[in-house]
Amino acid sequence: MMKTPMFALAALTMASTAMAQSGPADQAAPAAAPDNEKVNLVIVYGDDPCPQSSGSDIVVCARKGEEERYRIPEPLRGDPNQPSHQAWGERVRSMEYVGRSGTESCSPVGGGGATGCFAQLARLAKAERQQADNASWKDLVEAERARRLSTIDADSKAIEEQAVAEEKARAADTAGEPTGGAPDRP
Repeated sequence: MMKTPMFALAALTMASTAMAQSGPADQAAPAAAPDNEKVNLVIVYGDDPCPQSSGSDIVVCARKGEEERYRIPEPLRGDPNQPSHQAWGERVRSMEYVGRSGTESCSPVGGGGATGCFAQLARLAKAERQQADNASWKDLVEAERARRLSTIDADSKAIEEQAVAEEKARAADTAGEPTGGAPDRP
């Protein structure tokens, strides 16, 4: 009976001490672009073409239907707190807590009200993450980088072949010119 509040109190204490420590600044996300690389995140609608990448710029396109072009973005539509948007299980769970006070209650009554607030916050955050859109820009940027890296060997080989061909053409042009005599001076 006493294990849950003690565990929650221990977890809360450890989390607060970890947050209080000073340390190096946060590391950049693994999908963060290098200093010389610019990532352009674009949403295109219908059959609109995705802008082409140029130089070291990466263009990542997310495609939506033509009917979405002039609409309010989906996350901003409607009332997210409307009861009909909540799962049946969540509505039942909220009914369980009606009138409950004390430990794990997220109320000022009782010694463990703060732990109940943290538990409620954690449940709501988890539910929000699960309902969030699964497509992330990070994944799209990584896919574009992988696509570029997959063609880098073929591209460099083609460039090398073109350079060799141009050098041969220059050598042939200079071989056809007279090499003897003094150069013309103005």
